[in-house]
Amino acid sequence: MSTELWHNPRCSKSRAAKAALDEAGVEYVERRYLDEPPTAEEFTAVLERIGAEPWDVARLNEPVAKELGLKDMERDRARWIEIMVANPSLIQRPIVLGGSGAAVVARDPESVRKALDTA
Repeated sequence: MSTELWHNPRCSKSRAAKAALDEAGVEYVERRYLDEPPTAEEFTAVLERIGAEPWDVARLNEPVAKELGLKDMERDRARWIEIMVANPSLIQRPIVLGGSGAAVVARDPESVRKALDTA
């Protein structure tokens, strides 16, 4: 299992995570998940690795989230996963999937370090 970065190059936190991985010399696969959205199965597996539910990693302030009324939507796991893979901009970023099987939403330097420690 190799390290993977779910990345949006327009996001400063995502760019910072990529830079931290590069600086640490970690070999990884960069997945621009907005261009190559995950399948429901892939996203479910990532949620399991993170130890989170889809609403825990949802970007609720995105325009599409507001249009869909996501904040007030019933917490039906399968439905949320379906919506989020159909609208990958709703997935919190960046996500680092460590080679050891661990995964984190790496939105701060401490989380990136945690991913590196487990990668």
